[in-house]
Amino acid sequence: MYELKTKQTDASVIAFIEGIDHLQKRADAFQLLDIFTETTGFEAKMWGPSIIGFGSYHYKYASGHEGDAPLVGFSPRKARISLYFAPDDTERAALLDKFGKYTAGKGCVYVNKVADIEIEVLEALIVQSVEFLQRVYPSG
Repeated sequence: MYELKTKQTDASVIAFIEGIDHLQKRADAFQLLDIFTETTGFEAKMWGPSIIGFGSYHYKYASGHEGDAPLVGFSPRKARISLYFAPDDTERAALLDKFGKYTAGKGCVYVNKVADIEIEVLEALIVQSVEFLQRVYPSG
């Protein structure tokens, strides 16, 4: 059976952020921590060694693959900051049109720094993603 690599851990979110060498990336991570915490109302938790997640949901696909994941989150990676939103939310594109400078994958939105994005749009993306996942996966 497939084992998930990214699981919630007991590691300290603050210690992880304080360990970021790049000063601007560390400051951005603390700012994102405040925004995500305030917007979701969930306590930040480490998922794997480098993802800061908020809330969680349990998914199960038709294939039988299932697991737990954060509702939303971010990771201050070396190259860019990864923002994690609901991967299948078709309404995300409308908000991203007003978001600022970013690139996107299926579930991730990548930004260089917080100053490149509109905070109000980030907050709307967070709310939209949480509501979408709680609607699609109501038990988690």
